[in-house]
Amino acid sequence: MRSNLRTAWLAAVVAAGALVSGCGYNNIQLLDEQTKSGWSEVLNQYQRRADLIPNLVNTVKGYAQQEQTVLIGVTEARAKATSIKVDANDAESLKKFQQAQGELSGALSRLLAVTENYPNLKSDENFRALQSQLEGTENRITVARKRYIDSVQNYNVTIRQFPVNLTAMMFGYKVKPNFSVENEAQISKPPTVDFGAAPAKPTG
Repeated sequence: MRSNLRTAWLAAVVAAGALVSGCGYNNIQLLDEQTKSGWSEVLNQYQRRADLIPNLVNTVKGYAQQEQTVLIGVTEARAKATSIKVDANDAESLKKFQQAQGELSGALSRLLAVTENYPNLKSDENFRALQSQLEGTENRITVARKRYIDSVQNYNVTIRQFPVNLTAMMFGYKVKPNFSVENEAQISKPPTVDFGAAPAKPTG
């Protein structure tokens, strides 16, 4: 009798496992984890950029204190971007985060444009190192954002498909919002970094 019950129980477990696998539950889990991992990488890269900014601002300030408007703009944009508590599953929260990061990208671009007027600053070793790190970080942000966008799209397409959509509905998995700002291309473009030699000093 016990043997029959055990056999029936094992059969039920196997059947349940096959049902769950067939309805896409495991795939939903995998795709959901990929979006979470991708979002963590996006946040890491944005934080890496934020960590570079104070040193960049201080270095520029040493050569161009008169550019207070631009310097304050970068500092305020960084403060706003780092203060936002974003929920990637909430469209409004994600929109505010995107807007703040876009404003910071614009402020950084204006700061780098201003540095063109200061040859001594452009030739400063610390400044050039920070520029290089910033450019690398901007590129990593672009890559991380693209991977996250792709992972969310893949997840969203999957949970809309039949019969996976029934499983998603049963377990409360909903469509995730994604990056959709109007100036996406502009925000994704890293600030231009000019590593050309400083103009030669006049002789005589």
